[in-house]
Amino acid sequence: MSKKIVSAIVVLCLIWGSLWGVVKHVLQIFPPFLFISVRLLLAALTLMLAQKLIQKSILPKRNEWKKLIISSFLMCFGFYATQTFAMQFVDSGLSAVLVFTMPIFVGILAHFILKERLNSQKMLGLLFGFLGLTAILWPQLQHLHLNMALFGQVCLILSGFFWAMTTVYIKKNFANYDKIKLTIWQMLLGGVVLLIGSLTFETVDPKVWLNPLNDSLLLYIAVVGTGAAFALWNWIVSQVDTFVASISVMSIPILSLFFGYVLWHEPLTFYIWTGAILIAVGILFSALKPKIVFTTK
Repeated sequence: MSKKIVSAIVVLCLIWGSLWGVVKHVLQIFPPFLFISVRLLLAALTLMLAQKLIQKSILPKRNEWKKLIISSFLMCFGFYATQTFAMQFVDSGLSAVLVFTMPIFVGILAHFILKERLNSQKMLGLLFGFLGLTAILWPQLQHLHLNMALFGQVCLILSGFFWAMTTVYIKKNFANYDKIKLTIWQMLLGGVVLLIGSLTFETVDPKVWLNPLNDSLLLYIAVVGTGAAFALWNWIVSQVDTFVASISVMSIPILSLFFGYVLWHEPLTFYIWTGAILIAVGILFSALKPKIVFTTK
């Protein structure tokens, strides 16, 4: 990978790695679906302004609407709404780990849909990544019982699956599409529908929404953590093998666990360190091209 792509991945990992704890904190303040709808709409409007400033088109062509609606549904409802609801019941670091089962799903989906060969090196990286996630989750796997925490964990894995579907769908249908325009309409279409639904079922407290600290956190999550970060992610996906892009950001749950430990006092155990090492090895195997070629006579 080029230095530009590596730099983009590093920036994205730092933004998303630190974001999970902030979102978990904000969900104690705002109603979940009203929060996610406002988050998506603010992100879309910010990117729309940026697109206007650089004098690029905003409105899609008539034949692009169907694919944009499908992409928006997968991302806003399958990924964001499911994830936001589930995070009410699961710690921020563990939430990130479960959502980042995404590369496991991407590797399989890309193999069948995009015809990206799942070679032995990628499979080995996938195995290490899976073992790392299993190590981190091992304490929870030993004490499973039916409750909202378990339901939330299942929803977070489902969110990771929908993220994988969105990633593969973008790679297949929007490889050469303007990534900022794509992100605008992904978030705007789904955000409007979520806003209508949330206003119907959730209560709006003016004191909460007019609090400067709450508003600043919401703006950071929406503008930096959602709009800019997802536009960057869509660009990364368009530049490299889908599986490599996905496995390369698997450091995000590790960063989320670290920030959760430092800022929110969430546990950082032996299982987490073991998982971190295994995931790092998985990233190494998946992202690096082999230097040695063996030949037979």
